[in-house]
Amino acid sequence: MTEPTTWETFTLDRPEPGIAVVTLNRPERMNSMTNTMFIELERVALQLDHEHDLRVVILTGAGKAFCGGFDLDDAEGLSSLTPMGMLDQQELAARALSAIRSIRVPVIAAVNGAAAGGGLSLSLAADIRIGSPAARFNAAFVRIGLSAGDLGASWHLPRLIGPARAAEFAYTGRFIEAVEAESLGLLNAVVPAESLLDEALAMARLISANSPAGVQLSKRALHANMEVSSYAAALELENRGQALLTRGDDMPEALAAFKEKRSPTFTGR
Repeated sequence: MTEPTTWETFTLDRPEPGIAVVTLNRPERMNSMTNTMFIELERVALQLDHEHDLRVVILTGAGKAFCGGFDLDDAEGLSSLTPMGMLDQQELAARALSAIRSIRVPVIAAVNGAAAGGGLSLSLAADIRIGSPAARFNAAFVRIGLSAGDLGASWHLPRLIGPARAAEFAYTGRFIEAVEAESLGLLNAVVPAESLLDEALAMARLISANSPAGVQLSKRALHANMEVSSYAAALELENRGQALLTRGDDMPEALAAFKEKRSPTFTGR
């Protein structure tokens, strides 16, 4: 898949081998979402997912916001859509966020400012969230007559912060600021704004130092076991993943490196 030289709604950078940084790039509109952004996010996610050497994706926003949700200039037309037209619109947006969430490598959201409405859902599609003190979250759609259960938010939030906190968050539409978000588990950490991307890169390096196959199957197991209904099914999935990984090259390499007192060279094969 050929990478475009430019994207209309974000930039794609490669600061280090194996690490991709996707920066939403509509700062004049708080990086708000448009149909073009949904289409491009789905495409870049599929492109990144096919890169063998990829280890981690970092997602952030340009300017003062992470993502202000659906662009209200476009949202004005939603009420005039037919029910099937609105369903098409929702499915376009949902495919984009699902594609980001389904990237086979870990996704780190570096939340540099407001993550509202669909921006909240986008941050929740990441595996890990690190925020600056300016990070803030709200389920904005409940304030304009729509459901806070949008683009996966109603699935992610109870699992991250518990059902009662999720209900308060969803029903009030109030903003959760960075410190509270960290205490609830919505953010893994709050770091100074000037070092936000550096901290995200440092975490990406820690992840990249591990076996690519091990990390990818860990992500697969974590995702799948949030959805299975029994402890036995979780064990079955974990057992299968471990059995597969012992047949690859990375585990013997790690054991050899440990004995030889050197860093392992992982290939993911």
